[in-house]
Amino acid sequence: MWSEFGSSLLSFVTFFGSGVISILIYTVIYTAVTPHKEFELIKDQNQAAALAFAGSLLGFVIAIARLIESAVYIFDFYLWVAVAIAVQLIAYGVVRLTFPRISERIANGELSAAIWLAGISIVAGLLNAASLSP
Repeated sequence: MWSEFGSSLLSFVTFFGSGVISILIYTVIYTAVTPHKEFELIKDQNQAAALAFAGSLLGFVIAIARLIESAVYIFDFYLWVAVAIAVQLIAYGVVRLTFPRISERIANGELSAAIWLAGISIVAGLLNAASLSP
């Protein structure tokens, strides 16, 4: 019984910790790619920046949750994390192609732009999660 618990606890720590590390990596990459400065804007009470960034994180974490649920090997997990990051960056790129001033609009506090970006990010995350097969 204790050996099963110990094995399960090790698996939990491994995947939970890997999920947190993945979120940190994603945050660094995503905030480097976007022209607007999410954390500065959020500190300045910019609700649009908070909403857009939260949607992006949620879209990414939806895929990560699916990976944690289904991954057997940690190496596979990280390979699919790279795919999940790419999907979110592509989603942002598509939004930016169709709305070239999206970052400027978010920086200016326009909630409609933030809602659109957050929605597309969540949709991309849901499709990504449904498509993942580690």
